Amino acid sequence: MFDTTLRDGEQSPRTSFSYEEKRDMAATLDDMGTHVIEAGFPVNSDAEFEAVADIAASTDTTTCGLARVVDKDIEAALDSGVDMVHTFVSTSDVQLADSMHASRAEAVERAVRSVERVRDAGVEVMFSPMDATRTDEEFLIEVVEAVSEAGVDWINLPDTCGVATPTRFARMVETVREHTDARIDVHAHDDFGLASANAMAGFEAGATQAQVSVNGIGERAGNAAYEEVVMAAESLYGVDTGIDTTRITELARIVEAASDIPIPANKPVVGRNAFSHESGIHAAGVIENADTFEPGVMTPEMVGATREFVLGKHTGTHSVRKRLADIGFDPSDAEVREVTRRVKDHGAEKERVDDVTLRSFARDVGVTHVDDTEEEVRA
Repeated sequence: MFDTTLRDGEQSPRTSFSYEEKRDMAATLDDMGTHVIEAGFPVNSDAEFEAVADIAASTDTTTCGLARVVDKDIEAALDSGVDMVHTFVSTSDVQLADSMHASRAEAVERAVRSVERVRDAGVEVMFSPMDATRTDEEFLIEVVEAVSEAGVDWINLPDTCGVATPTRFARMVETVREHTDARIDVHAHDDFGLASANAMAGFEAGATQAQVSVNGIGERAGNAAYEEVVMAAESLYGVDTGIDTTRITELARIVEAASDIPIPANKPVVGRNAFSHESGIHAAGVIENADTFEPGVMTPEMVGATREFVLGKHTGTHSVRKRLADIGFDPSDAEVREVTRRVKDHGAEKERVDDVTLRSFARDVGVTHVDDTEEEVRA
């Protein structure tokens, strides 16, 4: 897992991390056992260079700095003290013509020169043919073979504009693998909601590593989400990533606060609804056995979250009985039914049913509270 929260994640529109926030996120990612942390783009500014250098010096994991195929970028990344330099050049015709204003031959020449410079410095090097999924296949192979001959360690295949589908992305990974001995890394964007699926397709096709960002933040619609890819690998593929997944929810909240990008309630793994139940049928099943209406192979405890039974329009008696018991009431069956009716009516008006409201309903119905029983015993 190659985390790019501090680099691509920070490139989310209207997002900027302070020096302290970057340090805090990097320390948490490091403590959790994240394999690579892309700490930033060192040439971008003096403050960015200092943050990358500090993270490289203070973490135990592999740190990476981004660099264009430009001499000053490469030198800044090397000077920052990172363990890996990630250099990239556009390879799709549209980006070469209208972004880089360079020819195919110039792109190849710059890529090779940059890879060789990093290799000469004795630092691990990753190369990205940017916009790989919109690049002519023959030219993609030409670039890959050229940097492979120059001694590149990693080929990153980026779906820069998020246009790949899992099947097509897997085929591209397989094709590239036939033309390089370098390890394959994948970088998927989420413009069509397929980033995490494409990352997993990359693994299935033989990629060794996926670039991810916490909460899926990043350019435009974002990247493959750290929490989704890690938990899919752990729970669906049975892979021991070595990452402390019990801190995933904590990490997500740290990034949410720093990025000021709210986590959607229905966000997989870390959204507040991920392990919440309101429907009577679902809640009753989960109370009996959580595996009935949860994945089973992923529990809230595994990601440092808690299960919640939400009271509202769709609530059944099982949830109401459990919540009443949790707050100290001992209702009869008839009392549970009456309280449930009131909860449903309240929820139908789009009003939240919290513990204060539930206590009020219980008192109105005359449900016995544990404290009332203790008072009678003392009397």
